[in-house]
Amino acid sequence: MAHIPATSSMADSEALRRLRVLHLEDSELDHELTLAHLRRGGLLPDARRVETEADYIAALAEPWDVILSDFNLPGFSGLSALQILRAGDLLLPFIIVSGEIGEDVAVQAMRNGANDYLLKNNLARLVPAMLHAIDATEAQRAKRASEDALAESEERARELAQHLQASIEQERSAIAREIHDDVGGSLTALKFDLAWIERNARHPEIAQRALEALETVAHAIEASQRIMHNLRPAILDQGLIAAVHWMTQRFEKRSAVQAVFRCNVDELPTLPPGVPLVAYRMCQEALTNITKHAQASRVQVDLTIAGGVMSLEVSDNGRGLSGEDLAKARSFGIRGLRERAATVGGWIDLASGPGGTTLILSVPLDAEGSEHGDIDSVPGRTENADDPTTWGTI
Repeated sequence: MAHIPATSSMADSEALRRLRVLHLEDSELDHELTLAHLRRGGLLPDARRVETEADYIAALAEPWDVILSDFNLPGFSGLSALQILRAGDLLLPFIIVSGEIGEDVAVQAMRNGANDYLLKNNLARLVPAMLHAIDATEAQRAKRASEDALAESEERARELAQHLQASIEQERSAIAREIHDDVGGSLTALKFDLAWIERNARHPEIAQRALEALETVAHAIEASQRIMHNLRPAILDQGLIAAVHWMTQRFEKRSAVQAVFRCNVDELPTLPPGVPLVAYRMCQEALTNITKHAQASRVQVDLTIAGGVMSLEVSDNGRGLSGEDLAKARSFGIRGLRERAATVGGWIDLASGPGGTTLILSVPLDAEGSEHGDIDSVPGRTENADDPTTWGTI
């Protein structure tokens, strides 16, 4: 029978919940009293008592389940300890246990992040308060871990989207070069040969067939130039101002919609890598959407530099976009533009209503972008300025 109590005592000890407790307390007697309440409440505390700021800061480097703190300590206070804990971004439950504490001070402590406060002469609530604080902190940790995982996943998705976009542009450039070097060269050579045949043909039928073939080749060259331009806007080599101005003129010519281009500078600063292409594609997408959906009679394109930010704004007086238009499951236009803008540190703003739609790309320019580059200004450009990908004519 003497062996039974020992077995029961061991089982009771194993049933207790072990907690690592950091206790800011300058009274050894109050410390022992607190531990007694914890044991009575079914806890097995592994506790350390500290009473100076230096010891407290050193102890924070170790893992703890909960921090109990007196409010008044020699040269130190519970509020100071709480501020140190929160400044270190440590998610630990913090409970103030004090001999006396005013209501105002208690409210301030709760606002600063304390989980609870108790009076030393009423520790009956200590264990439930600790367990509740620990559970609440665990929920906070789980939430933070989920948010961190979500942010990491979103960042990976963003990096993947940026990589895919860069890969697409590289592939487009490669295809455009092949069209220019292989298809373009072959079509141009064929055009010269057909022109020679047409000039030197002795029979009218042969000359007529050669002339018809020349027209077919001319159409093929035009189509190749258009495809090549869509793949890689070579006109960007002339500068973003010239490219957007040319695109606006071309849009007006093809759509019969009045289009106005304005720029508040004659020359742009040297833009960070990737910005001109992102701006060009944004303008291209906006004008394409206007052609397809806006039913507009007037379009305005503004390129501005102000406050260290480059802005490209495309606005129309069309029917506007509805919430249903933007919420379409497979409507990737605006989302794609936002991803493009993010690759250069920019963002997209969209405003739409019955009076029309405005799409704005904004890109902050770094300090290196303060110097002006050699970029052609708009004045002096003719309406017939063609895409520089044009091949020679005869």
